[in-house]
Amino acid sequence: MRKLMLFISLCTILVLAACSEEASTDSIKTIKFADAGWDSVRVHNSIAQFIVEEGYDYDTEVTSGTTAATMQALEQGDVNVNMEVWTDNIKEIYEKAIDSGNIIKVATNFNDNSQGLYVPTYVIEGDAERGIEPIAPDLKTVQDLEKYPEIFQDPEDSSKGRIVGAPSSWVVSEHLETKLETYGLDKQYNYLAPGSDSAIVADLAGAYKKGAPWVGYYWSPTWVTASYDLTLLEDNPYDEATWEESKGTEFPPNDVVIAVHKNLPTQAKDVVDFLSKYSTSNALTEEALDYMNENGADPDEAAQWWMKEHEDVWTTWVSEEVAEKVKAALK
Repeated sequence: MRKLMLFISLCTILVLAACSEEASTDSIKTIKFADAGWDSVRVHNSIAQFIVEEGYDYDTEVTSGTTAATMQALEQGDVNVNMEVWTDNIKEIYEKAIDSGNIIKVATNFNDNSQGLYVPTYVIEGDAERGIEPIAPDLKTVQDLEKYPEIFQDPEDSSKGRIVGAPSSWVVSEHLETKLETYGLDKQYNYLAPGSDSAIVADLAGAYKKGAPWVGYYWSPTWVTASYDLTLLEDNPYDEATWEESKGTEFPPNDVVIAVHKNLPTQAKDVVDFLSKYSTSNALTEEALDYMNENGADPDEAAQWWMKEHEDVWTTWVSEEVAEKVKAALK
């Protein structure tokens, strides 16, 4: 009898454990979004969160961290959604996560973005309204920077120029350092890896206000590229083998995708169905970012403004019933 009771108890424990595991994969109350540290992902998070909360009645949270940390969290299920995976910037990490089956690509958010080394256009063309003469009229490519280190002089080391890069925690910072070594620019320029995106912007804004020369990394879509007149320096045409070996080409074309943890399609199928239809563009994203900058708005405010401006866009991602609930909730 004791053996029978022990067997029944063990079976009960196993069944309860199985039920608990099933609940953890088949239901969810809170959708967690990744924030890897830049404004566009924050705006897209806010748009998606508003729709998920008001249209589908889930709670949402945001988990902040570096690109690598948020991708790891997505793989482990500590984060459910990443609205902006820049696939070619983290190609090895992304492809490994996809191949393992731990994450799933559900949509391409936008694919008409650009990134690389920028200079204010007045450096090349001047600016008659501001009384600025062109100081590097023949500057067209990244390689051309070898002619102008004295123009982009490092304020802390007058023997070299300075190129402002990406924060060291971003994978792209390693790509930039390798690129400069490949072109021999590291002999003429110091590479500065700022502590944050805001540090890059502050450095650029300070130079732009004075009409001073500046060269550094940035990308679109951002309010920076929407607000400032910048020129992206040309580079060698993209070639996968060359890029993988030396970074000696322009940056790879980036599909910026929406990825979810493997369990989300069963935990929140309605949310994944919505996210699978989510699609914007460089221009649409920059509108929201420009609004943020011009109005001192936070991402939530910019998201709601954008949704009111582009009802024709986001309503195609959801059912009519969900769209009506979301529209009613917009301020």
